[in-house]
Amino acid sequence: MPFYEHVFIARQDLSQAQVDALAEGVTNIVTEYKGEVHKTETWGLKQLAYKIAKNRKGHYAMLSVEAPGEAVAEIERQAAINEDIIRWMTIKVDELEKGPSAMMRKQERRGGRGRDRDGEE
Repeated sequence: MPFYEHVFIARQDLSQAQVDALAEGVTNIVTEYKGEVHKTETWGLKQLAYKIAKNRKGHYAMLSVEAPGEAVAEIERQAAINEDIIRWMTIKVDELEKGPSAMMRKQERRGGRGRDRDGEE
């Protein structure tokens, strides 16, 4: 099965629990299609480069998955109709990055508040 990295930005007025529930929805789709989620990270509430649908900030989340193309199509379909997700992107990669993503490493250097899904800093 191919590897993908799926990133989404959720509305700024959502709680962290709601963002986690959106990520859990992606996980459910992947497992439904017999795929596997290798890593889930939430990067926190960040400033957007420009205002999107009245949002100046957004909650960022990334999932590294191994799944068939049908699962990715369903993830993207769900993201497109979900009012809580203001932007999303899925990229096919040759292999998944081991350890924390570059965004999490950046936050560690600056003492940021990003966390992975297991609650580890």
